[in-house]
Amino acid sequence: MSPTELAYRKTAAGDASGFGLLIGLYDTLAGDLRRAAEAERSNNIEKRCMEANHALLVIGHLEDWVHRGPGGELANHLIAFYSSLRRKLLEAQAKRSPEVLEELMVKVLEIRGVWMGVELRLPSTTIQMPARSHAAVSHYPGASQSHHERRSYSWSA
Repeated sequence: MSPTELAYRKTAAGDASGFGLLIGLYDTLAGDLRRAAEAERSNNIEKRCMEANHALLVIGHLEDWVHRGPGGELANHLIAFYSSLRRKLLEAQAKRSPEVLEELMVKVLEIRGVWMGVELRLPSTTIQMPARSHAAVSHYPGASQSHHERRSYSWSA
C-alpha cells in the first residue's frame, strides 16, 4: 500500500460509519488478493505470502464481527463465505494460482457492493470493532489504528 493510499484510508476511517469501516476492510482484503496475484505472476513468493497472510488476518477480523446468535441466517452465510474464502486462499497459494486469487478478489468486491448498498440505506448505523484484533493487525504495513477502536453497533449479522 502506498503512503498516499494509507493516508487516504486513515482519513476516511476517522469519519466512517461502522459500515464504512467494514467496507474499508473489504477494500483492504481485495487489495491484498490483487497484490498476492500480482506477486505470484512475477514469482515474488515472499510478497505473495505477505499479502496472503494479511488477507487471512483481515478475514479473521471480519469473522470477529459476525454475531453468532441463534437464527441468524445472514450470520450463517457470512461464516460460510469467510470459511470458503480462507480455504480457497490457502488452495490458491498451494497451487500457485493467480487466477484463483483474482476470482476471490471479485467475490470480495461483490460482497463489498452489497455492504455499500446497505450503508446507503442506513447511513447512521455503526458496528463494533473487536478489541482483541489490535495486536494481531498492527504489525502489518497498512494497518491503521482506527480499525481497532471500539464502536457501538445496532445491527447483527
